[in-house]
Amino acid sequence: MSYLRIVAFWTLLIGFFVWDWNHSQPVNLRLEAPIIAIGSGQTPSGGHCATF
Repeated sequence: MSYLRIVAFWTLLIGFFVWDWNHSQPVNLRLEAPIIAIGSGQTPSGGHCATF
């Protein structure tokens, strides 16, 4: 019983990742803030923070 739950969990999780990989837009790294700017106070230009 426990083994079946573990297999079902991992199957659903991997299935979700495959679905997400196939349905999401590729990340354009040129539009992301540079890693050096993290914590600098610059406003983000993408992600969930910019939509509010």
